[in-house]
Amino acid sequence: MSLRTITSRRSITALAASCAAAVLAVTPASAAPADLGESITGNAVNRHLIAFQRIADQNGGNRASGQPGYEASVDYVAGKLQRAGFDVTTPEFTYEAYFKDSFSLAVAGQPTEGDALEYSPATPQGGLTAPLAVLPVDETPGCEATDFAATEVTGTVVLIQRGACDFATKQQLASEAGAVGAIIYNNAEGPLNGTLGGADAGRIPTAGVTKQVGEALAGQAGAEVKLDVQARFETVTTRNVVAQTKTGRTDNVVMAGAHLDGVPEGPGINDNGTGSAGLLETALKLGSSPDVENAVRFAWWGAEESGLIGSTQYVQGLSFEEQLDIALYLNFDMIGSPNAGYFVYDGDGSTGGPSGPQGSGQIKDDFIATMAAQGIESEPSEFNGRSDYGEFIAVGIPSGGMHTGVEDLKTEEQAAKWGGTAGIAFDPNYHGAGDDLSNVDRVALERMTKGIANVVQAYSQSTEAVNGMQTRAERAQLRAAQTTMMAQDQGPKVGHGHNLG
Repeated sequence: MSLRTITSRRSITALAASCAAAVLAVTPASAAPADLGESITGNAVNRHLIAFQRIADQNGGNRASGQPGYEASVDYVAGKLQRAGFDVTTPEFTYEAYFKDSFSLAVAGQPTEGDALEYSPATPQGGLTAPLAVLPVDETPGCEATDFAATEVTGTVVLIQRGACDFATKQQLASEAGAVGAIIYNNAEGPLNGTLGGADAGRIPTAGVTKQVGEALAGQAGAEVKLDVQARFETVTTRNVVAQTKTGRTDNVVMAGAHLDGVPEGPGINDNGTGSAGLLETALKLGSSPDVENAVRFAWWGAEESGLIGSTQYVQGLSFEEQLDIALYLNFDMIGSPNAGYFVYDGDGSTGGPSGPQGSGQIKDDFIATMAAQGIESEPSEFNGRSDYGEFIAVGIPSGGMHTGVEDLKTEEQAAKWGGTAGIAFDPNYHGAGDDLSNVDRVALERMTKGIANVVQAYSQSTEAVNGMQTRAERAQLRAAQTTMMAQDQGPKVGHGHNLG
């Protein structure tokens, strides 16, 4: 169900024309620059990225949650904030982490390039052998039980095209139809970096392959498949970082977050060193005791790459009253993609996807306005709950944010508008070893961080355009009703969204 924002929203054209007088023009703060965005420099943000790269280099090449590189990243961010005078905590949480020890795939006796989807169940030692079944391609391949009725999949490894629903649904339905394994192939160029979303989601061993490999396999129905996935779960204890200003109302807090962890395959500099660095520099420039109306709370989340674990546990650990103290949440996940686009989360559902809690559309408009003030036309990005804002919208907190694109291919129109190269991914190094300091668009990084700073500063002075409620009782009633409606209208919350489906 589409939810209207409390105040009417302006058109994009009007926003661009009036951005200087929009909500982003705020009263100067005594402990922070009058225009916080103008105080941001790309060099300062990049310095944090250098730190993250060196931390990864010194700790096995990654900053994955539960690993030494992540703990060192926590210490770096928390130390910077503590020295700046913030009230800082690093709350611990525990989760079941997935570790893949080995993977191999062969079809008709030929080694086949691919990888196990995260949270894929392990095969027996030595792997499994079964014939290949090929699911016909339609508009929703493998997304409905009836898709498997026309093809005999019992006892097979079934080949399914990506698209229309998440990977977990495809392999679950395949399992219910009797398949012993699944191979999901991409519907666009590039590798398929996939996850089933959580420790309890896996039903059958599941591999991901490229579009090219998948299309070649589609002509080999009945061929012998040998699939070997050796993986395990371990209980991991790790930390978030949470810092709040010492000034401003604590019952109407502006909250902004970014995940600090990366994947084991690389140093995680764009994903998500960039969001973490931009948020950190915003906090340092704002200062710990700014002259603000509303307190600002910054968060760096752990175990996002394992299914939004850190942010989800944080929100679920708050009482309803503590959740009510949060006026809104802003999320920044990948803001320096090397073939960058400029995307704003679509809080009002104008793209045809889900809408966020009431007020999320206004947040979208304000991010569009702050980017327009820099001469940049942004585009809406589906607001599907598949990043760290997921649990915030699930409990009715207005949310929004920005990113520069993931693994989708940049179109000709987007290249003409933003520069870069059409036909390749916004981040070709996504979730790979190449996601390092050499593959960041620093122009985009500076622009996005300026946008973050300006919106955070604006909301530190007033959130009236977003939440607009005069009493806590009214806000409580709205959120309680809204949470129920979202659960009914949009189904269960899903996990990490870069690579769910």
